[in-house]
This record gives sequence, structure tokens and C-alpha cells, in this order.
Amino acid sequence: MGDGLEGRLSQDCFGYPLSIFFIVVNEFCERFSYYGMRALLILYFTRFIGWDDNLSTAIYHTFVALCYLTPILGALIADSWLGKFKTIVSLSIVYTIGQAVTAVSSIHDLTDFDHDGTPDNLSVHIALSMTGLALIALGTGGIKPCVSAFGGDQFEEGQEKQRNRFFSIFYLAINAGSLLSTIITPMLRVQLCGIHSKQACYPLAFGVPAALMAVSLIVFVIGSGMYKKFQPQGNIMGKVVKCIGFAIKNRFRHRSKAFPKREHWLDWAREKYNERLISQIKMVTRVMFLYIPLPMFWALFDQQVLKAGLLELQPDQMQTVNAILIIIMVPIMDAVVYPLIAKCGFNFTSLKKMTVGMFLASMAFVVAAIVQVEIDKTLPVFPKQNEVQVKVLNIGNSSMTVSFPGSVVTLPQMTQTNEFMTFDVDKLTSINISSPGSPITPVTYNFEQGHRHTLLVWDPIYYRVSPLTRPMVFCFRFVNSFDESFNITVGENAFVNVTSHNASEYQFFSLGVKNFTLSSTQQIPQNCTKNFQSSNLEFGSAFTYVIRREDTGCPKMYEFEDISPNTINMALQIPQYFLLTCGEVVFSVTGLEFSYSQAPSNMKSVLQAGWLLTVAVGNIIVLIVAGAGQFSEQWAEYILFAALLLVVCIIFAIMAQFYTYVNPAEIEARFDNEDEKKNLENMNKYATVAPVSQTQM
Repeated sequence: MGDGLEGRLSQDCFGYPLSIFFIVVNEFCERFSYYGMRALLILYFTRFIGWDDNLSTAIYHTFVALCYLTPILGALIADSWLGKFKTIVSLSIVYTIGQAVTAVSSIHDLTDFDHDGTPDNLSVHIALSMTGLALIALGTGGIKPCVSAFGGDQFEEGQEKQRNRFFSIFYLAINAGSLLSTIITPMLRVQLCGIHSKQACYPLAFGVPAALMAVSLIVFVIGSGMYKKFQPQGNIMGKVVKCIGFAIKNRFRHRSKAFPKREHWLDWAREKYNERLISQIKMVTRVMFLYIPLPMFWALFDQQVLKAGLLELQPDQMQTVNAILIIIMVPIMDAVVYPLIAKCGFNFTSLKKMTVGMFLASMAFVVAAIVQVEIDKTLPVFPKQNEVQVKVLNIGNSSMTVSFPGSVVTLPQMTQTNEFMTFDVDKLTSINISSPGSPITPVTYNFEQGHRHTLLVWDPIYYRVSPLTRPMVFCFRFVNSFDESFNITVGENAFVNVTSHNASEYQFFSLGVKNFTLSSTQQIPQNCTKNFQSSNLEFGSAFTYVIRREDTGCPKMYEFEDISPNTINMALQIPQYFLLTCGEVVFSVTGLEFSYSQAPSNMKSVLQAGWLLTVAVGNIIVLIVAGAGQFSEQWAEYILFAALLLVVCIIFAIMAQFYTYVNPAEIEARFDNEDEKKNLENMNKYATVAPVSQTQM
């Protein structure tokens, strides 16, 4: 056994250490646990705790950022104190407790003392959930750099090919866990459960990820006897910081031309620190310098995922599609593409792969821009900043005439103008409503520039202007022509207290036909239907549904199309997702392997954490610049992102040209041999000198 290395059972399977199968299963379960829990957070904050969207989103992003910042802490603990194995076990216990606490926080019966289905003390649930999330952030972030590095530790010298494939399998496990959890946990949430009242089953939806985290920990511990475990070598990061500090100070002291230059700035630490440590720090600093452009790559990459065009999938669906494509592409890249490139005699090094990954992601933006141009051709024209748009909707019982500057429209009952009419704000001086035998009523309303408005009319002297937020894709709203307010439930969504002769806000829905139920403050006759069905919601479509009370007292629904379904084929989306996924697979898997292979043995986790830190900084950049600059044309924004990503790609490629690959194991072995020679020389010297001393005595 070598220094600092605990023994293990020598067991292989298909040329791979058997221990890595426990590590891969552990990672699958942990990722299922994390992504399953994360998929529920926004809904849990808004619907269970009752926070608004802004606060919920802020807490969510803060939690995600913490999950990517804590890897540094986990890496320091692993490489300087506990070692990777003990760090993973310890923080996994913290992680499991955090998941369990979060699950407990979602039990509404915990403080529902009056059994009305609503928690009586929300502060208890908030305190528990925040405690649970803090423990989860510490646990998941802390083990993140350790698990991949620990997996790499299991391979011997000469198993580089198997180790590279391990990182591909490892990335596959991450996305398989993510995919299954984001499908399964929302299905668990919609189940009803509770002791005194039945509610959406958040405890079950959070409880299953907690159970998977416990399984992850158990699986990892079962493989304990098979692992190759390196013992930590003291406070290595403290030594690194002190060494770097001394080198800088020493260089500053000897800055005059009288002192000869040294090959590397860290060589100025030789007066105090040994060559081995200086060499190890050189390896880490060279890689970290190479990582400087990467946060910008991740920031732009996230924009491609988050900025869905009008027809594209929503972010939660994008995550599922992305995971499916990764699961397909990882084995194809590993078993087909890379071997073919090798057979062609091309030296496809790690940094070349990462450069290609960046280029593919850049091309995904170009394709997105082309698709967006085609989408824009079919989009409705929204008003410019100096314009307003008005649509008239007659929800009354008689014909109405509405006069605008330069045009007059006459609408029979329960009809609307075909399109939104566009007016320059300065020229929209008067709007008048009239009906045969009734006086003219002027519309007095301060129309918002750059917005759409619906003018609801139901009587010559009664009207209401409803300003519209820009409709989202696949959405609809309701207009109430009752004399009293009503509520409408559509699945889990609700349009609450839609007042008389008024319009609700638009709400987003998934594609397909929707069923909704009406409830009114006035009694609806028993023989009347309260259940209605929408048209088929297609890509890009938006509808208005007017609910009117007929002479019989029964409600009747009238449908009006606000935005026609988009005619762009969804197949046009496939190339950009394909390029994006290929870019991620080539870039991310290679980055994990490169970070491990170029790190000295005592700083493997630290360099993995450095890689993850580039992701965290990229996410922070996104949060800072989000909304800072808005483009009038989405395709122009995509082209800008493509250009920026291409610039980052070129900078990285130039930096990579000057990088020299190293084999840390060989360098450290050389130092081990030198140390052994010095020890032997000292022993021989002592053996020669000692008898002479005794004779002299």
C-alpha cells in the first residue's frame, strides 16, 4: 500500500473497478433526490406557503446559487481534513436530514389545529423549509466535487480510457436521475393526502426524494470495502494560499533588474517551500487560468435554455427534453463519434473537445435566430411605444356602434372586431359609443402607450376598458357578462372573483383541450350545466371566453380567438436542441474529466469545485444582467449571444493552444523517487559516519 492510501478489495467488472458502480448508482439516486425536490419548490412557495412570484423566484435562485457555491467548502473539507469518502458520507447525512425536514415542512396537518385544511402557523413551515433547504444546499454542494473526483480515484495508472468513459457514464447518471425525478415528483404532488383534509400531496412529493437520498447514502456505504481511499494531507489549501502569497511578496521584493528572472512566478517561493508543492500549485493555477472565460460561456448557455421563443418548450419541459437528448447523445459520442475521430488520425484532445462544444452551442443560437425570424413572420403585430391597440367586444344584448378617428365599427351582440386596431396615441382623440335610439357616450380613458386594450361594451351608456398584458403562448382569459362576480376553476388553476362586466388576466396552460367549472355568487339552476370545455389550445394561440347568462338563467360560453395558432412546424426546433445538447455533452463531460486528470492527487476535489464554480459565477452573471438590456427583436438577441459565445470560444481556443498537458501521477512519482533517493543517501551517510564517531570516542 502506498502512502496515504487505504486498501481495497481488488474486484473488476468488464475492465472497470467494481466500486464505480456503487458511485454511479449513488449519483443517480442523489440527482433524482435533488432535481425531484427542486421541481416542486416554486409551486410549494406560491401555493402552500403563499408567497408571491417575485419572492418565490428570488428564494429559489438564492438556493440554487448556494448549491453551486458550497462545493468549494466540500472540496476543502475533503482534501484538507476528512478525505473524500468521509466527506461524502458526512455531508450525505446532512443532505438526507435536510430533505426529511423539507418534507416535514410541507405537512399541512402539522399546524392545522382547527382542521380547516389551512396551516394555522405558517412561520413554523417557513422556518422548517428554510432550515431544510440550507442543509440540502450544504449537502448537495459539498458532495458534488467529491463524488466525481472519488470515482476518478478508483482507476489505476493505464486506465485513462476507462476513466474517461466513467465520466461519461457519471454524466449519464446525473441526467437519468434528473429526467425521472422531474417526471415522477409532479405526478406525486397532484395526489391528494392528509389526515383531516385532503390536499395536494407535497409530503409525498418531497418524501420520495428524501427516501432516494437515504438510498443513495446506503448504496455508497455498502461499497466501502471496495473503494480506493486517499487520506488527506493536512491543510493543503492553507499551504497553497501561503505559498502563493510568499511567491508574490518575494517577487515584489526582488523586482529590480539586478535579480535574474525565474521561469515561473511561483518559482519565487523556492526559498521557503519545496518543489513538489510549487509544482502542484502550478498545475492548479494553469487550469484555473484556463477557466477564466468559462463563466461567460455558462451565462450565455443558460440564456439559450431559458429564453424560449414563442413556440419553444417551457423551461421545465426544456429540462426534460434536454435530459432525454443527453441520455441519447452521451453513449453515441462515447462509443461512435470519438472512436471514429480517433480512427481518422485526429488528436481530439480534451481542450479541443471543449472548444468544439462551445462552437456547437454558438451555432445553436444561430439556428434559434433563423427559427425566430420564421416565427416572427406569423406573430401578431403588437403596438410600438407611441401606439395603442384597441379591440371592441360587444357583450350586450343589442347592436353597438363605436366611432374612432377615421373609422366606425358596428358590432351585433356577442361579437368582436376581427383584429386589434392600431392608433397613434396623439391621433386617438375621441372614441364614441352609440346605439339606435340612444345618446352618444364618449369613452374617457387614458390609454397606456405600447399596450393592447379591450373595450367591453354592453349598453350605450356602459362600457369598460380592460388593459391587456401581452398574452403568453397557450393561454386564455374570461369575460364576465353576469350582473355578479364569479369564479372559474381550470384544473389546478383558478380565476378568482372575476367581477361583473370585466375581464380576467390571461393565464398560461399546457397544450390541448381544457375543462373548466363555473361557480357564481347567485344560484345557478340545477338543470343548467356549470362545466364547459375550451377549444384545443395550440402553439401560440390565445382565447377569450365570455360567460353570459341566458334568459333561462343558465350560463352560456362564447369563444373568441385573440391570437391564431402558429403555423411554424415544431420540427424546426429540433436542430437547435440537438446542437445545444451535443455542445453540452462534449463540453461538460470533457470538463469533468479534464479537471480531474490535470489535478494533483491532493487537490482533485478542489479543481472539481473550481469547475463547478464557473457554473455558479455564470448563473450569477445571468441574475445580474437579467432584464438589463431588452431587444425589440428576439432574433437580434440570439445573434448577439451567438457572436459573444463565438468570441468566448475563440479566446478559450487561443488560451488552450498555450496549455501544456501534464500527468500529475508521473510528476508526483518523480518527486517520490527523488525523496526516496535523498532518504537513502541520508541513511548511507549516517551509516558511514556513525562508526567513525564511536572510534574517535
